[in-house]
Amino acid sequence: MKKKILVILGHPDTESLCGALASAYIESATTAGSEVRELQLGDLKFDPILWNGYNKIQELEPDLIRAQELIKWSDHLVFVYPNWWGAMPALMKGFFDRVFLPGFAFKYREDSAFWDKLLCGRTAHLIVTMDTPPWYYRWIYHRPGHNEMRHTILGFCGIKVAKITEFAIVKNAMPEKREKWINRVKEPGFRI
Repeated sequence: MKKKILVILGHPDTESLCGALASAYIESATTAGSEVRELQLGDLKFDPILWNGYNKIQELEPDLIRAQELIKWSDHLVFVYPNWWGAMPALMKGFFDRVFLPGFAFKYREDSAFWDKLLCGRTAHLIVTMDTPPWYYRWIYHRPGHNEMRHTILGFCGIKVAKITEFAIVKNAMPEKREKWINRVKEPGFRI
């Protein structure tokens, strides 16, 4: 059975290193026989601000309705994004705020502190670029962006983060190093 993979590019610029990594992953997964779809958040038309919290749900723009359909369709999600200020870009956070809504991604239980996870059965792979040295991000900062994605966003909704791959330090990386990272994403063993 073909694996249904949704690749979500969280970098607003499709011509970025993240864009190249996402393209390489898509090419490799497609060649391996997976059915792959892609969302490039920088190309979607939506208001990233959740104006009233969950007190009043904003009407979803067509691109966000399509995003929800693709998430439901997939059994594996790949998020490719840069780590800015310790976490994902604002556009990507706005995407989660608007798309991962009650009734779609989770459901609060009445008269309870607990909730139901509505996106169970899916896995995720995080491909993250950053300028912070990985050892510093882990031991000094305690991986805030990874923890946010693994536990308080995806895990909260039932998606299991199976793998996190970091590419760093981007700002000092020569073209040869970047090409090596892109080729690594193409390796068959790189995919879940």
